[in-house]
Amino acid sequence: MSAISVRGLRKSYGALEAVRGVDFEIEAGEVFGLLGPNGAGKTTTVEILEGYRARDAGEVTVLGHDPQHPGAEFRQRIGVVLQQSDLWPNLTVQEVHRAFAGYYEHARDVDEVIELVGLNEKRDSRVKQLSGGQKRRLDLGVALVGDPDLIFLDEPTTGFDPAARRAAWEMIRSLRSLGKTVLLTTHYLDEAEQLADRVAVMRDGEIVRIGTPRELTSAELQVEIRYRLNGEEVLVRTSEPTRVLHELTSEALARGEEIERLEVRRPTLEDVYLAVLDE
Repeated sequence: MSAISVRGLRKSYGALEAVRGVDFEIEAGEVFGLLGPNGAGKTTTVEILEGYRARDAGEVTVLGHDPQHPGAEFRQRIGVVLQQSDLWPNLTVQEVHRAFAGYYEHARDVDEVIELVGLNEKRDSRVKQLSGGQKRRLDLGVALVGDPDLIFLDEPTTGFDPAARRAAWEMIRSLRSLGKTVLLTTHYLDEAEQLADRVAVMRDGEIVRIGTPRELTSAELQVEIRYRLNGEEVLVRTSEPTRVLHELTSEALARGEEIERLEVRRPTLEDVYLAVLDE
């Protein structure tokens, strides 16, 4: 069953067509990554799905609702982490969570959410006293406190240190295990590769690639095999790495030699992303 269905989505700002005929589906329980450079149309697309921006054309269904004309329960079932937020600076972390929990009929336990996003030690600190990374954790907690079925995460780990990013990744994985649907936009390609079941790459208002990270990295670019021969580095690019490696190792064994500095590098999602943008 689809949590989100988009067909022929279009949105213009004057002469600028920001989204040009976008089609995609997100299945219930899926983590879906939406990638693209600034100006690609990601934020406009997500804001239309959230019901914050009207579309010009196309059909959009989110949890069975048209977000442009949502039913009463729509806001109860979604959680949103915006790129930037401006929460009440003089309230404490606990007070902010309690305030947002009050908007939902079936909110999660506030203390449980604060612990989940790693703000236990800051529960009595005021928002204005938090660091940038801690404010992003607060944003995440606010999105989760209503126990939503669908969560929009727009650059959720911006400003996080490496340890905090890894903790956030584990939390997002736990959301999947609970059957939540997640739409993730991020500029961290390793984040999308680690977390997303499928990814879509947007460029100039259109989706130019869509599939699982493995599908995109397997189909788009060749594997690089590097080694040294007679003191010089050799680079082989191939779509048949098993065959090439077999030939190299067989020849080395026949000579009674080791292959010097043998490295095999498969393309990453970042490699695919950069190649798509250069097309």
